Amino acid sequence: MAAAGGASAEGTPCWTDAMLPDLEAGKRFYGELFGWTFGDPAPPERGSYTIALLDGERVAALAHKPDGRLPTAWTIYFATPDAAATARRIRAAGGQLVTEPVAVGGAGVAGIAGVAGVMATAVDPGGAAFGLWQPGTLTGFGTVRRPGSYVWTEVCTREREAVDAFYAEVFGYGMHPASARAGGSGGAADAEGTAEEAAEETAEETAEAAEAERLEEVGRVHRTAPGGAGDIGDAGDAGDTADIMVWTPPGEPADDEHAVGSRTMIDDTYPVEMPAHFLVYFAVADCDAAVRTAARLGGRAVEAPRDTPFGRYAVLVDNQGARFGVLDTSTAR
Repeated sequence: MAAAGGASAEGTPCWTDAMLPDLEAGKRFYGELFGWTFGDPAPPERGSYTIALLDGERVAALAHKPDGRLPTAWTIYFATPDAAATARRIRAAGGQLVTEPVAVGGAGVAGIAGVAGVMATAVDPGGAAFGLWQPGTLTGFGTVRRPGSYVWTEVCTREREAVDAFYAEVFGYGMHPASARAGGSGGAADAEGTAEEAAEETAEETAEAAEAERLEEVGRVHRTAPGGAGDIGDAGDAGDTADIMVWTPPGEPADDEHAVGSRTMIDDTYPVEMPAHFLVYFAVADCDAAVRTAARLGGRAVEAPRDTPFGRYAVLVDNQGARFGVLDTSTAR
């Protein structure tokens, strides 16, 4: 899960921002939806980059889109201690750099003294864009998982093998299917096991079977929903758990508690024109209320609220076309 208030481990989502045609309209939309307030904008030549705050803590940023050909979208940034080195790994792994690493000073991020950090943007082999952030005085999120703040990200792609290999090479992620349980039983106790061990393994298998049934039900929505500390979602077909892979940082256990993101497949339930992309989720106190508020503000739901074992979520488009998710983790079961 994303860290907050300090430098994040490499490969951890640490920041998000949106480029919008109308910055003031974006501030009104997200200010009312999430309760954000906003710092002073950077100069217009820097896109009027504006930090969004939740109770005084940094949660995101909005910027004016200077070129209509650029996408109206949320971008997720992954932490790196050395943006140049990570950029080299991106190229070696089959990705492309959209913008080379560049230092961003206080003039680029209003209210941040000194060098805020080093930023780069890239595209993975499936076409999904993301950012790198080497922290300076701006370390990243000030708070996460609270209503109104970042909670999860997933990459949606059509290129399973290439994308899995890419993120494993670039960030060293461990990966496991969404339904896997680290440390769980792989079968019955062996011949030398005790009766107690066999009983424990049988119980684990029963739990895994129940989890698989839940995933099969949720899988009909053909999505990966963030669980704050894990994910659920579609497996396309019930047994094809490779359609959702959960990421954990190198050296961490492959379990929900240590998960930082996931990869899910774009299948035939999506519009054919849907490009590969990262979907950023924000926590909310009430998913249905958030959907209603977004609609009142000119947004819309592209995936209606759904219950999952990790909470109730929906996917929305804001009043300018940027896509994002909302998740109420209080309903997790």
